[in-house]
Amino acid sequence: MAWLLRDGEVLAALEIAQSRKSRRKGLLGREGVDGALLLPAARMGVHSLGMRFALDVAFCDSDMTVRRIVCLKPLRMTRPSPRAPRVLEAEAGAFDRWKLQVGDQLEIKE
Repeated sequence: MAWLLRDGEVLAALEIAQSRKSRRKGLLGREGVDGALLLPAARMGVHSLGMRFALDVAFCDSDMTVRRIVCLKPLRMTRPSPRAPRVLEAEAGAFDRWKLQVGDQLEIKE
């Protein structure tokens, strides 16, 4: 299990989608998610087609600095973010609870 941190503070448990299959599936088929999911290679953006809940989505650069945040309702798509290839997904409302903002420097601890 990995952890998502900001300034040494644990924000959430973190699942990392390493394989192509797990990146493609993302959070599809789940009723919700505790913590967050990291898609390490999502340059083409993400979608919520078939999702059962809204998502908070943070686009991060290769250093895990948050570059853009969107709330994605079901049946929506984001535009690509070539300068932010890593995508962090959580259940809608999580980023507000974590006070996550553009410019935050995140860290992954495994």
